[in-house]
Amino acid sequence: MRLSWIEIRDFRNYHEASLQVPPGLIVVIGPNAQGKTNLLEAMYYLCTLESPRVSSDLPLVRSVTFSPGGGGQPPASLSPGPSSAFLRGEAESSGGRALIEVEVRGGGQNRVQVNRSPVRRKRDLRRHVRAVFCGPDDLRIVQGEPDDRRRFIDECVRTLWPAKEGTASAYERALRQRNRLLKDWPGPAAPPGLEGWDAELVGHGAALTSVRAGAVAEIAGRASQEFQRLSGQTAEALGVEYRPSVEPAGTETLEAAFRRRLDERSADELIRRTTLVGPHRDDLGLRVQGLTARGFASHGEAWGAALSLRLALGRAVASELGEDPVVFLDDPFSALDPERRRRLAAGLGGRGQVLIAIPDESQLPEETATVWCVREGQVAAA
Repeated sequence: MRLSWIEIRDFRNYHEASLQVPPGLIVVIGPNAQGKTNLLEAMYYLCTLESPRVSSDLPLVRSVTFSPGGGGQPPASLSPGPSSAFLRGEAESSGGRALIEVEVRGGGQNRVQVNRSPVRRKRDLRRHVRAVFCGPDDLRIVQGEPDDRRRFIDECVRTLWPAKEGTASAYERALRQRNRLLKDWPGPAAPPGLEGWDAELVGHGAALTSVRAGAVAEIAGRASQEFQRLSGQTAEALGVEYRPSVEPAGTETLEAAFRRRLDERSADELIRRTTLVGPHRDDLGLRVQGLTARGFASHGEAWGAALSLRLALGRAVASELGEDPVVFLDDPFSALDPERRRRLAAGLGGRGQVLIAIPDESQLPEETATVWCVREGQVAAA
């Protein structure tokens, strides 16, 4: 699975770019703030219809430009920026080729076509191409709050099994409705209709718990192997464990455990006017050398753990599909010592199409087939 070419217009700092994308390892080199990450982001967006950096599409559309005034005077004119960015490219997989065209609008609904047919759901695009992105923001998975780790688990779910993408949103809808009912009811007893929303919460919550557990099971062992390969020491293990809010006891079903926990916390929920049980309180346990990664891992260990989780997701997708996803690694070497840099670079082969962004040639892997140089939103072959 790979991208074979991409055309970019008015995306971030790119006015216009057209690139043939070869298979294998591709290294993007350039100083800071020149467009390396923006290029990887554009390619990832084409594959997934979402940015790994921002939740809104507005920052993705090229900004307003100024015409300078003379003699140190204020700008003579203000040129409105474009209202949309455009991405176009072709993905190849064992299932064939797919022409993907995306109009990224600063406001309103984006327009997406695959092979000239409209696409309205992200999961429909994932039938043609899968991608994994790892960047500095992924340190939040290790060092951030539980909601950062829940977002990562849900990303694993939709990357591995696009058809199950709606599981999390269905639970969130039930949770919002139940919370609204609890918040708006003025009485001390349970509000009328709560039992109905309990049933919705239990059904969708059990489904989400099950699919999250499956996703973590797919990446846990692989992440530990990636971390050991990166460190070169089997003793430096990365432990990955799903910690659900609801766990069955003995032969109890997940649904029965969910109902039991709701009954146990019902008095507290009426006092606090919010739902205290369910997957919105899940977490992902991460341990490095037996210690909690969030509190005790060094910066290098935390980055190694985040990187290992992403690489493990790539391996899990490859196992699921029988072919590697497209992998994007933004500045993967900077937080690593020289030996770990060497080990990571040596392990990038055999993963399909991998694109990495680095700030200078000192981090260039030895086995690099293609090098692109980026400066001021322009890409040139080295």
